[in-house]
Amino acid sequence: MGEIRDFKAGKSPKQPPRESSPRRLAAIVAGDIAGYSRLMEIDEEGTHGRVKRIERGLIEPSIAEHHGKLVKTTGDGFIAIFDSPVEAVRCGIVIQQQMLGRNASVPKDHWIEYRIGVNLGDVIIEASDVYGDGVNIAARLEGIADPGQVYISGAIYEQIKYKLICGYESLGDRKVKNIADPVRVYRVLPDPAAFNRTRKRRENILIFLLSLLLLVIASGALWYVLWPPHGKLGGQASAPVSTEVPKVLPPPPTVKQAAPLPQPSTPAAPASPQAAPQAQPAPSVAPATKQAAAPAQPASPATPATQPASVREPEMNMLRGGSFMMGSNEDVTEKPTHQVTIKPFAISKYPISVREWNECAAAKACAFVATGKDDAPVTNVSWSDAKQFVAWLASATRKAYRLPSEAEWEYAARGGTQTKYWWGDQFQPGMANCKNCTDIAATEQPIKVGSFGANPFGLYDMGGGVDQWVEDCWHKNYQGAPSDGSPWVEGDCVSHVIRSGSWKNDARYARPANRDSYDTNVRYPTHGLRVALSP
Repeated sequence: MGEIRDFKAGKSPKQPPRESSPRRLAAIVAGDIAGYSRLMEIDEEGTHGRVKRIERGLIEPSIAEHHGKLVKTTGDGFIAIFDSPVEAVRCGIVIQQQMLGRNASVPKDHWIEYRIGVNLGDVIIEASDVYGDGVNIAARLEGIADPGQVYISGAIYEQIKYKLICGYESLGDRKVKNIADPVRVYRVLPDPAAFNRTRKRRENILIFLLSLLLLVIASGALWYVLWPPHGKLGGQASAPVSTEVPKVLPPPPTVKQAAPLPQPSTPAAPASPQAAPQAQPAPSVAPATKQAAAPAQPASPATPATQPASVREPEMNMLRGGSFMMGSNEDVTEKPTHQVTIKPFAISKYPISVREWNECAAAKACAFVATGKDDAPVTNVSWSDAKQFVAWLASATRKAYRLPSEAEWEYAARGGTQTKYWWGDQFQPGMANCKNCTDIAATEQPIKVGSFGANPFGLYDMGGGVDQWVEDCWHKNYQGAPSDGSPWVEGDCVSHVIRSGSWKNDARYARPANRDSYDTNVRYPTHGLRVALSP
């Protein structure tokens, strides 16, 4: 990366004091490319072009989306500042996970991998740069980070430790250059379950080795006691070995055994609960024959017995299906436009509300209890959370609830139209809950569902309100997309598609063709969902 300047008390060893420069507390994100010189040696022009495309298509949009400011790029890296430590770390996670997808089709020796450091500190702000120990620590964290990883300081950790769905591995205190005190360092784990499995395996191996060592020590001690030198046993003279052959006693008289009593047939074992996915509760299957003598078993937490007596199902609109032109020429991610044929399906009339979500939380099937007004759309939902909700709803109602595909969502949002918005090509105030779209003051929670008019299919909030998850993995454009309305998925994708825009986005995001993405397991305050149902 570029030169890192050390400032203390607002001074530089090379420059006069900057008393007029504003100071502020900020979260600083510093990133650079691991092995940049080697990549330039392999393919100078190609590497330079790829880095510039990544900056324009990933780094800059991610920083802006998370309400940060790009301070500068340094050829092989960047520095950005954020008001929120949570948004700073989210941005780092998104960049790293998006880079996994970008590197998937490239030979490993051509991979571009960022190392990212995040710190919270007091900094000096100038028009085109930022200075101070806070910046230096972020840069040092980036320097010790592994490729593809996000390292954070203890100051950041204390601010975010309960606010993100991720894990943290403590790396202890590190002494970093030009910083007087050691810095507490943590590695961010976007998939904490994988880390816990690895740690559990390590613990099991350690326990096994310790057990083996104790067994060896115990065996040696036992051998010493039972087989000491000089023919002594436990300190006493050993008894002479007898050579007399023992007499063989005749066998006892044969007793005629009564025939065994018939045993009741053993019922078939119920299906193992491990057969169902962990995040998707499924009803247990009762044995075909009920045994009178079998004691009553308590209901498993994953069975419908824990569900409310009556589940309030979302209000659904049935769509008869048809063909439409999907996408637009407004943005590169929405190209190429292509014809898609949709089969009949039902989709919820409104986004899922706080009240509906909390029924799932009360059944212990959703990971958190939503806050806010009951009639507002639920927010701060990750894609994984959304999948938990539809799995619970399908199990509780015994209906095929699911997330809509991206094509189904756009078909429903257009309402049979092909204009920029479902009401026409020009934006009209008061048609959607988006930033500067109405006279409603911005709040931390969107207003209640259905507050604006329905589209021609009778669906509300298909633009603005709350971002809505769909089933599809994220793809940077529609090249190779399915034409039958099915979701475009892979076995393990790190980010999924969100649609609709939110009350915090401007009118461009309320277009039916607008699409965006976010990483699979990270919650965000504007993300919610609506559900679909196969006939």
